[in-house]
Amino acid sequence: MPTLLEKLPLPDKRPAILDDCVKLLDSEVARRKGMSGLAVKAGYKVLKSIKPGATREAMDGLLDDFIQALEPFHEKYQESGPKGSFGAFLKKRTAEVAEALVQITDRKAEKSKHKNLVRGYKKLRQTAIKSVKDAVPGLAELLDKYYA
Repeated sequence: MPTLLEKLPLPDKRPAILDDCVKLLDSEVARRKGMSGLAVKAGYKVLKSIKPGATREAMDGLLDDFIQALEPFHEKYQESGPKGSFGAFLKKRTAEVAEALVQITDRKAEKSKHKNLVRGYKKLRQTAIKSVKDAVPGLAELLDKYYA
């Protein structure tokens, strides 16, 4: 069975996939509400002002890890005799998908040399799972767009 990496048009479409990932992140941040939403928006704004292009750079650095983290879901999808899209399969497992993705950023934060960003991430970590759960449907649609 082909892997998820084999089903995505990388490296040819990597720039387009990254563009869509950044758009997804921007839209997810923009729709945050309440006090935690204000914190997320403020942290994101600070990140973008400190280092323009940081979002795309971060997504580029995480994309391969994200694909690898989604591989077990892809294997289950293929083993189940796919009914519907891979994205639809992911949408039914938002909590599991979110946990798998946040674990990657946790590990990256532990190894990061950017202490200010790590402190910011740790402050926002409590809301990360909820935020990523909220983003899974958009991520699923993004993957379906490129899934061959």
